[in-house]
Amino acid sequence: MFRFIIQRFVQAIPSLLGITIIGFFLVHIVPGGPAQAMLGPKATPLRIAQINREFGLNHPLPVQYITWLGQLLHGNFGTSYYYNKSVLSLILINMPRTLSIVGISVVLAHILSIILGSIQAYFHDSKFDYGMTALTYFFYSMPSFWLGIMIILFFSINLGWFPSGGLSNPLNPNPGFGSWLAHTTLPVLTLILVTVAGWGRYMRTSMTEHLVQDYVRTARSKGLRETVVVFKHALRNSVLPLITLLGFSLPNLFSGALLIEVIFNYPGMGLLFWDAANQRDYPVILGIVVITGFLTIIGNLLADLLYGMVDPRIQYN
Repeated sequence: MFRFIIQRFVQAIPSLLGITIIGFFLVHIVPGGPAQAMLGPKATPLRIAQINREFGLNHPLPVQYITWLGQLLHGNFGTSYYYNKSVLSLILINMPRTLSIVGISVVLAHILSIILGSIQAYFHDSKFDYGMTALTYFFYSMPSFWLGIMIILFFSINLGWFPSGGLSNPLNPNPGFGSWLAHTTLPVLTLILVTVAGWGRYMRTSMTEHLVQDYVRTARSKGLRETVVVFKHALRNSVLPLITLLGFSLPNLFSGALLIEVIFNYPGMGLLFWDAANQRDYPVILGIVVITGFLTIIGNLLADLLYGMVDPRIQYN
């Protein structure tokens, strides 16, 4: 398995290099720039030229890319134009916050998807199945930012159960776990509803197909209990597509977290990326793009390893 992991990381190098190339040139060809964003609409060409020279933005793009890539290979993500801080320090501060809501959402969404999809498959074509199908399609078709706004309107403004945004109460100098839980509940709920809606459908389809397979009928004919047939035999094989889906869904989860963090004013990687994009803070944008690409590759590798743990027929030689 160790050799397989090393091979996957080696194979990921061209993908990461392609991400850096595409990200770097797309960011720099967007109209405007850091100087224009910092100085405002009344900036003089002389002052803009001075700032561009200070940041090294007056060089050709290939030269800027080689310089930036060389620093990146040495672990230097650069310095933020807007915050005047190390990009790596900003990422290390905000990354755990994003990973916390994304990680919790992934775990809970997987559990709920497996439970919901399995129950729908077992009672397929029933009123419960039809009702849950309509409900999941409703959430699946709803944009995450709109769902976040509706959740804020209902749970925060109308009911007053949870704060509408942020990470802690500014009036509380020592926020504890309760404050963190209250501020992260609504962002996590939004991610879960959007994710379960799609993953639950995959689980239902997979479970429905496996419940009519020959090995399930054979297990029932042997007199095994229905719980053993469903949970030990059918469920274990049905969950395999959901594990594979995890690796492919991570980019969507991170992009969804970006919008949700902006909606809830949650200080994480998404809000940091949004502010950096508005300020044309190139080092921060590129640092987040590289880190997100790396985490996506890690997620795909993790999905492959979990697939092998669930299915003993797969051998990593």
